[in-house]
Amino acid sequence: MSADIEWQKSSFSGGGEQCVEVSRQDEEILVRESDDPHAVTRTSRSKFAAFIQGVKAGEFDHFTQ
Repeated sequence: MSADIEWQKSSFSGGGEQCVEVSRQDEEILVRESDDPHAVTRTSRSKFAAFIQGVKAGEFDHFTQ
């Protein structure tokens, strides 16, 4: 991974080391866990937007209960 990629952590992470980070590179969205920064998942902006909509709608809440 290029060092010039600017990763963004969620404000819900509390500044800890174990959180999800997101970045954009060209037309792709990159996602990684801060404790394993070399394992990066890439997806399209439209697919990531659909995922975020699902999160906001509560479609994944059962994973955290």
